[in-house]
Amino acid sequence: MDQFLQLTVTGLGTGMIYALAAVGFVVIYKASDVINFAQGDLLLFGTYLIFFSLVQIGLPWTVGVLLTMLVAAGIGLAVERVVLRPLIGEPIISMIMVTIGLSSVLRAIVHGIWGPQPRTFPSFLPEGGVMLGSAVVGADRLVAIPLALALLAGLALFFRHTRSGIAMRAIADDQQAALSMGISIPRVFATAWALAAVTAAIGGIMLGNIVGVTPNVAQIGLRVFPVVILGGLDSIRGAVVGGAIIGLLEIYAGGYVGHGLNLIVPYIALIIVLMVRPYGLFGKEIIERV
Repeated sequence: MDQFLQLTVTGLGTGMIYALAAVGFVVIYKASDVINFAQGDLLLFGTYLIFFSLVQIGLPWTVGVLLTMLVAAGIGLAVERVVLRPLIGEPIISMIMVTIGLSSVLRAIVHGIWGPQPRTFPSFLPEGGVMLGSAVVGADRLVAIPLALALLAGLALFFRHTRSGIAMRAIADDQQAALSMGISIPRVFATAWALAAVTAAIGGIMLGNIVGVTPNVAQIGLRVFPVVILGGLDSIRGAVVGGAIIGLLEIYAGGYVGHGLNLIVPYIALIIVLMVRPYGLFGKEIIERV
């Protein structure tokens, strides 16, 4: 029972970080129908940005986190403006291929500036263990869970109650109708990319605290794809549930079975779910009538 509790808390903590990165993926897909294959590398960039702010420049934590989020938002805006906006009206596959190229560019920039070697990250989440009954669980995971949930709840409120969030939902529902109502599609696309980059940066900050500053963060970001497809490409609630499921499956498989099963069990679960629900657990089913 102690081991189960330890694994559950660890899995949920990791899963909520996955959910943060997955929300950025969902935001871009809801706004533009583009599958962003660079989301894991935005996560990587956020990790190195916070390292640069805190260690190489020596900024205080609050200033460093704020600077990281501002730079991440600027990167998202620049990508949308320079790379993707000229492709508006082009086939979706063209935009998807651009995000694959963007993934390689971002990774090359990180390697070119900071190199491939891991770096020591100054911890900001509590370290050590916390007793829950007779089980010892990591304090960083206990803090990461409510922190990530609070950020995800804030994003949900943004989409439900702000003009920009409502505009994104309108475009996701019907771009032509939204355009006829005076909604600026380029501006909404830019906001979506900025939000995606910021949420990825926040996830990168948490991952840097837990696993360190390493290029392997981008590979961890690849777990975003099972999360969003499992939960539903256009569902924020699905990203949260999918993150929790994938995080728990990974940690249970690694803790109870081992032998690298934790690396493949998310994709096995993904295949099983898609065989039953092709649009994911909470994805909107699209029915085309002829």
